[in-house]
Amino acid sequence: MSTSQEIVEAALNASVADGCVVIAAETTETNLRWANNNLTTNGQMSFRTLTVVSVVDGDRAGVETGVVTSLDEAAELVRSADAAARNAAPSDEASPLVEPYEHDDDWKADTPGTSAAIFEGFAPALAQAFEQCERDELKLFGFAEHRMTSTFLGTSTGLRRRFDQPTGHVMITGKSPDLSRSAWIGSPTRDFTEVDLPAEVDRLRQRLEWAESKIELPPGRYETILAPAAVADLVVHAYVEADARRADEGRSVFASTAGGGNRIGERLSDLPLCLYSDPAEHGLECAPFDIVTGSVLTSGMQSVFDNGQPVSATRWVEDGRLANLVRSRSWARQTGTKPQPFITNVMLSGGEGGPSLDDMVAGTERGLLVMSLWYLREVDPKSLLLTGLTRDGVYLVENGRVRGAVNNFRFNESPIDLLGRLTEVGRTEPTLGRESHDFLSRTAMPPIRVPDFTMSSVSQAS
Repeated sequence: MSTSQEIVEAALNASVADGCVVIAAETTETNLRWANNNLTTNGQMSFRTLTVVSVVDGDRAGVETGVVTSLDEAAELVRSADAAARNAAPSDEASPLVEPYEHDDDWKADTPGTSAAIFEGFAPALAQAFEQCERDELKLFGFAEHRMTSTFLGTSTGLRRRFDQPTGHVMITGKSPDLSRSAWIGSPTRDFTEVDLPAEVDRLRQRLEWAESKIELPPGRYETILAPAAVADLVVHAYVEADARRADEGRSVFASTAGGGNRIGERLSDLPLCLYSDPAEHGLECAPFDIVTGSVLTSGMQSVFDNGQPVSATRWVEDGRLANLVRSRSWARQTGTKPQPFITNVMLSGGEGGPSLDDMVAGTERGLLVMSLWYLREVDPKSLLLTGLTRDGVYLVENGRVRGAVNNFRFNESPIDLLGRLTEVGRTEPTLGRESHDFLSRTAMPPIRVPDFTMSSVSQAS
């Protein structure tokens, strides 16, 4: 089988378009799944996708993506992309393809992969957890997954970049024997060496003990502590809406209400919040160059013409003020600003240190503790109003102690509006959004306190 590097070079040579970008992504995946304290399945898979971006006349692009195993299949994909480009309409997101620049990627290095060996330390700990939970009459359900993707990006201008991205996570739901009580926990990881499974199971056990007492509460506005996983889901929704073009055109929550333009420079929070992305963030490293494989030609956020442009650390919110928005090279040129690529990690901090989640609970007179959210959907793009459900862990806190589990709610909130109402931000830690992890799993978030979180109705979700 040809290497990904060979396929990229062959595809570039096969294109008869004016310009071409070829992206090969070689992926191996492995997983474990379990239910009722028993391993149910484990598996491994590997595949390689190829994306070809053909450019004609400088402003028309054809994009084709497929699974390829041979040079012949790659050549067929190139022919399809070339034909699509000839038939495409001009795009106002067009820019000249990125020229070569200095970097330290090792283009020729062997492609790493993953295998079941990644679970060498995790699997025995999981077996011990099963045995302990059987004795404690608790049930564990969940899965662990690990993926290694090596991306090779080449352009007809001569640029060659590659990046090896490990991505892993563990998601566990603990349940009582009669399934009436449940709690969820998730952890991100690069290689499973830092996953403390006994500590994770202890946290689940504590939450299930809290749920032995059931408390019914009506809808309303409650002081609420959101755990980092819940914060991640809200923040990721806000981050993917941070599109300069839609803001400049008055079509998003980041559009200025004072007569056009965007809200850059506007204060979003009185707290010293910093929302940032950094390809070199320890433990959350991501690609230091733009990789765009979809036909994203009109959003202003990402453009296939921008493939390969370098990515550097960026602050989106600094000291509580909106500092930047994602911006394609074309939209930056049209607005006289600087390009700002989308970066595939995001971190929120409220300053140095900060209280732990347990400390925040201990400092609560009366309020709710929400561990995870589910089924978030956008209601109003202009305000970024979201609706969603709490799930597997809502608890009533009184006088610094958890009294018991509360019924689930449907909530209605805007993450941008929440930033302006926060009264406390805890200690930032790597975390996994329960719903957003499939799209963006490299996040670090703090717990936050909101004095008046809107629980709009009682939900029957369990």
